[in-house]
Amino acid sequence: MTTYSAKPAEVEKKWVLIDAQGLVVGRLASLIAMRLRGKHLPTYTPHVDDGDNVIVINADKVVFTGNKREDKVYYWHTGHPGGIKERTARKILEGRFPERVIEKAVQRMLPRGPLARKQMTHLKIYAGGAHPHEAQQPAVLDVKSLNRKNVRA
Repeated sequence: MTTYSAKPAEVEKKWVLIDAQGLVVGRLASLIAMRLRGKHLPTYTPHVDDGDNVIVINADKVVFTGNKREDKVYYWHTGHPGGIKERTARKILEGRFPERVIEKAVQRMLPRGPLARKQMTHLKIYAGGAHPHEAQQPAVLDVKSLNRKNVRA
């Protein structure tokens, strides 16, 4: 018996819609990363992009547990000497692009490399409740009902 290895031509991608309102960021990001990689499928192959396309709406309404909203700091470097910058999670969520909190959380849960960069293109995040992917007929994934810890009141 040989080990099954999926080929890129055999992969059939599905579209999944997740409403992030009231969901905990880390738990949501973990579930999205697993879906993007395809680890929820029995045909998972590590070197093939066989995950789903994921649409996340209401990204501005995610929650953090504990004091992470005020204390969690995102750092980046401009590339110039002394160019370290920082911003708290609260400032990002209240700012112009609140969807970057989920995007960074998912990106940092994927392995680095060309395959992960390709898989990140299959993640669509929107701050509001509307999205332009109705034609793909995404299946709604109810993350709230999977585990009671996924939701914070």
